[in-house]
Amino acid sequence: MRKKIVAGNWKMNMDVQGTENLLNALKSESLAADVTVMVAPTFVNLSAAKQQLSETEVEVIAQNMHFAESGAYTGEISAAMLQAIGIKTVILGHSERRSYFGETDEILEKKVSQAIDKGLQVMFCFGEELADRKSGAHFNVVASQLKNALFALPKTAWSQIILAYEPVWAIGTGETASAEQAQDMHAFIRKTISEAYDATTAEQLSILYGGSVKPGNAQEIFSKPDVDGGLIGGAALVASDFAAIVNAFN
Repeated sequence: MRKKIVAGNWKMNMDVQGTENLLNALKSESLAADVTVMVAPTFVNLSAAKQQLSETEVEVIAQNMHFAESGAYTGEISAAMLQAIGIKTVILGHSERRSYFGETDEILEKKVSQAIDKGLQVMFCFGEELADRKSGAHFNVVASQLKNALFALPKTAWSQIILAYEPVWAIGTGETASAEQAQDMHAFIRKTISEAYDATTAEQLSILYGGSVKPGNAQEIFSKPDVDGGLIGGAALVASDFAAIVNAFN
């Protein structure tokens, strides 16, 4: 059975005190035991978050990493640095990294390869922009992003992959793909993986939806057969909202 996963991407929010307060609030919430819960604070708060959550089942994950092992890459973080503080999962390919920082499929292929080689789990983000959706190119865009960044991986590497489909037009805009639109794309993604690898690989793969998921729409979205959870942005910054989303499977 595929893992049900809800991950909170905090982006560039929460200083040390804000992180402590939010995690304390989250620890006071009752979270479904059958859902894998993850939070991604900023780099400078990862160690503190790990310590604060050490007696819980909530996993602390990273928002990004560099493709090099080390070197003259000012401001960057390596896989080994993340692992040294106990981080096991990293988000790669988020639409904001693609659009604001110029991360291409080629760069992401190198990042994914490095993360997999170092034994990290990768939450790989991808998705179409509004123009792609309106022109009917959304399936082709998504297939291309997957192929270019991931399809050079051996089949064995897919046990370290979580996919997060994020329609760019529904991130931070208040717009959300309908549950039917999310299911259609997730089913297409699973079919694409099945054709590139095999049905077992595709069926075992958790595919998350990321795009303005809120307590009010999470249950409908998560009820779809190919939607295995969510990558949550703004709602992850409010403990009660995030907990409600985690518990929306039940």
